[in-house]
Amino acid sequence: MSGLARAKLIELDQTFANEKDGGEQVEVQFNPESLKVTFANQLVQPQGGDQAAGNSGRQFVGAGTTKLALQLWFDVTAMEKDPVDDVRRLTQKVVYFMTPQKSDADPDKLAPPGVRFQWGSFLFDGMVEGMEESLEFFSPDGKPLRASMSLTFSQQKILKTDFSGDGRVPTAPGQAPLRSAKQGDSLQNMAARGGKGDWQSIAAANGVEDPLRMAPGQLVNLNARVGGGASFGVSIGTTGSAAVGVGVAIPPSLGPSAGAPVSAGVGLNASLGGSVGGSLSIG
Repeated sequence: MSGLARAKLIELDQTFANEKDGGEQVEVQFNPESLKVTFANQLVQPQGGDQAAGNSGRQFVGAGTTKLALQLWFDVTAMEKDPVDDVRRLTQKVVYFMTPQKSDADPDKLAPPGVRFQWGSFLFDGMVEGMEESLEFFSPDGKPLRASMSLTFSQQKILKTDFSGDGRVPTAPGQAPLRSAKQGDSLQNMAARGGKGDWQSIAAANGVEDPLRMAPGQLVNLNARVGGGASFGVSIGTTGSAAVGVGVAIPPSLGPSAGAPVSAGVGLNASLGGSVGGSLSIG
């Protein structure tokens, strides 16, 4: 079983496209509880013209911005290895991404380094726009042992997420999607809402005894189906003889080989002389 994925802060080169060789990388101590992504476009009202036009008189300016806000926590009393005596020894590594550096294109200008926030499949490339650190839980000698940091990242474009594949989660044993019945629900209504028409087969597969009156909160797998069929027949004659026939149809997937349907029949003819006959055929 793989371990917990931890968020990272990774320094980027000044093109904001690649990780910087030998750059700083900080793994957070505790993953954030939530990520807040804000999209914004710069809008201005054009000068002159009909001011009563309202929204139709506005125009876009620039390419827009995307901002990411999150909060990180640090606690030196919860460190599993290499503990330190002051939480600022940990948070100082994050403050690095707020510290201006000389630009490669113009050494006279300063700008904060590019940073990538990475948590699993979530990526955000930009700069640290704002940071707020709160220190708490001090030791007897006045050293802070816990801290929370609120960070705001910004990039000068609208963030677009690219996904690979269709995103469908494969169904594994014990992970079948279940629907919960509502108050006064019937299995027919549940199947109709799910786009399923064969509610009788769904009821049989889920062991539902009364499909017209579902218990509130009852879980049902609407993708379940009954694949086989069985027929039974009994006939009794007036001459003192009885015949019983049983026929069972087995799907090809359960046969000895793929594509080979199996049928079985057993006949019982009880008369004064008594005789029993049976037959089994595999096609």
